Amino acid sequence: MKIGILAAMDKEIALLRPLLENPEEVLIDGRTILKGEIGSHQIALMKCGIGKVNAALNTYRLIKSYEPDLIINSGVAGGADPSMHIADVLIAEYAAYHDVWCGPGTEIGAADGFTTFLPTDARVIEAAKSHLKRDDIRYGLIVSGDSFISKKEEVEIIKKNFPTALACDMESAAIAHVAAESKIPFSVIRVVSDTPGEGENISQYKNFWTVAPEKTFEAVRTIITHL
Repeated sequence: MKIGILAAMDKEIALLRPLLENPEEVLIDGRTILKGEIGSHQIALMKCGIGKVNAALNTYRLIKSYEPDLIINSGVAGGADPSMHIADVLIAEYAAYHDVWCGPGTEIGAADGFTTFLPTDARVIEAAKSHLKRDDIRYGLIVSGDSFISKKEEVEIIKKNFPTALACDMESAAIAHVAAESKIPFSVIRVVSDTPGEGENISQYKNFWTVAPEKTFEAVRTIITHL
């Protein structure tokens, strides 16, 4: 299977790079892609950039240039629920926009022509539940918007509109949107780096990178190996 993995930042790419066997850098449509293998699968690891527009543009670029059978969005996310702790791994069952509203008669989170909740690939969830027997693995909803969430009030607004949201980021829903439009299965596997609204989450976020638990990114390798 050809799998494209997208992460927003160089820091995330650096944590994912060791998962690849026989890595090599190549140019695809003017962008540096790290190609390699995980088990029997061909992998293309690409930085998509921060934010929904960057994520959408580079998801489309990866699809057109690499033609993956599956897209995985990985990296870090902020916890959006008291049950989520730093270094917990969220394997999303759905992705949604928390900052989209198209006007009267539409649902918050629903992009024009799309449902609010975009379901992820069931094979990834099944592989995770079968082979990741860890207490720090969670399943549920991730929501995305174009702001770094740092205040309690911002989390409260998200939870008001999406009570079941477990984490928030700035790319997942846009990647899901483009993948769904292109009829390509997608998944979101994110590690919680901070907990907005609980103490000083910006410091949590900065400190996470100095003590980043690389073993949590092994969840990506384990899942892909068993697909």
